[in-house]
This record gives sequence, structure tokens and C-alpha cells, in this order.
Amino acid sequence: MQKLLAIVIVAAVVCAACATSPTGRRQLMIVSEESAIAASREAYVEVLRPLEQQGRVDNDRALKARVNKITGRLIAQAVKMRPETAKWDWSIKIIDDPKTVNAWAMAGGKMALYTGLVKKIQPTDDELAQVLGHEIAHALAKHTAEKMSVALASNLGIATIGVLADQPAAMSSAALAAAVAIQMPNSRSAESEADHIGMELAAKAGYDPRAAITLWNKMGREAGSSVPQFLSTHPSSDTRMRELTRLLPQMMPYYRQDGERPTYPLKS
Repeated sequence: MQKLLAIVIVAAVVCAACATSPTGRRQLMIVSEESAIAASREAYVEVLRPLEQQGRVDNDRALKARVNKITGRLIAQAVKMRPETAKWDWSIKIIDDPKTVNAWAMAGGKMALYTGLVKKIQPTDDELAQVLGHEIAHALAKHTAEKMSVALASNLGIATIGVLADQPAAMSSAALAAAVAIQMPNSRSAESEADHIGMELAAKAGYDPRAAITLWNKMGREAGSSVPQFLSTHPSSDTRMRELTRLLPQMMPYYRQDGERPTYPLKS
């Protein structure tokens, strides 16, 4: 009887913690987006601090300008999709690591791109917009809060999270959870959602959605020799490619629409 009561209580808590993503998908949200944003703000500073001390952040001015231009146009569309995100302190940093093919986003629009992705994949602006749009989509769809919630619901204690994260001891438990969230693989549903939203953001920002196909083809070829870190949390598959191809007719009108594409002013 006590076991049944416990199950009922847990089920009630989980149901009460359900939320809905921008695409209508049901999400487990024990951790609120506001809490995830606060934790991510702290985690972002702590994750970047040692890299900045080593002089490994935002070194390439030309790449920084290129990324800011693309990201600014994508964020402008993200704000149209979720107007409240205009209040976020959006930021993207370029991490100088030529061997790492990776990019990530935390709650509240805190992002990073590794130089290895640009050097090894050699993306066009349209392809880079797919990477950055996909990461912005993770932020829009509250995926950091969702992964933090899943970790808590799975009894993954904060002490365990701290060990896995291997992050500075000064970081709070909540920030540790946010830092680990970017290392955790996304669910198939979350990845599909980020693909869809990111592709739409890029198309509306004036970037060719067909580049999503060529980008993942390049990622697949890179994975032939060694698996990029990006693919450890953003798995590629034939199913993904079919879904991206299926979305193209829906996205092309956004790309071909007339008029200038607005931009969001990012801090340099």
C-alpha cells in the first residue's frame, strides 16, 4: 500500500511538472526555465573562465565577425518566435580548439562554437547557420531545463553530476547541473525539435535550408575517421536526413521571401 502511494505521489509530481515545447511536445520540467537560465549564466562564466585565462576565446576576429553576423540574424528570428527572449543576455563565444568539432547552447542564449568545427567541416555561411540555428533552437525549446529535470528525475544526484562535470569547485550545484546538461546527449525528440526549429530560424533569416543536408553529410564524412564531439550529443542518422529532406518544401518559402532580414545586436 505504501509503495502504491509513493508511486501515485511521484506520478502526480511528474504530471504537475509537465510543460509544452514550442512545437507542442510535452516536456518534463521539474527545473523551471528561469532557474535553468540563472544556473546557465553562472556555469557559462565558470566554463569559459579557464579558457579565457589561457587566451583561447574570441581570438580570430574575422571568424568572430562572421559568426556574430549569422547569429545576429538568427536571434532576430528567435525573438520573433518567442518575444520574451528579447530580454535574454544572448552571447556566443568562439573557443580556440582546432581539434574539437563542437558547438553548444545553454539556457538563456549562452552559446559557444569551437574553431575545430569551422576548420574541419569548412561550412559555408548557410551551413554554419544550420549549426547555430540548431543550438539557438535548443535554448528556445528549454532543452537545458529539460535535461536538468530528467537528471533529477533519474536520481542522478548533484554530487555525481559534479564528478562527471569535472568543473571548478567554485561552481554551485545548479550551475554544475547546467554545465553537465551540455555534455548530455539530447533525446531523439529534442534533436528532431531542434532540427525543425533551427532550420526554420535559418530559412527566415535568409539562409538556404538545403544546407542542412550538406552540413550533415559533411558531419558524416568527418565521423568516418573519428567521431566529432558534436555528434556525441547531436547524433546523426539516416532518419534525421530523411526528416530534414521532408522539411525542405515547408522551409523554402521562408528562405525565398522578399525583404531585408533583421539582425540582433550582439556584443563583440
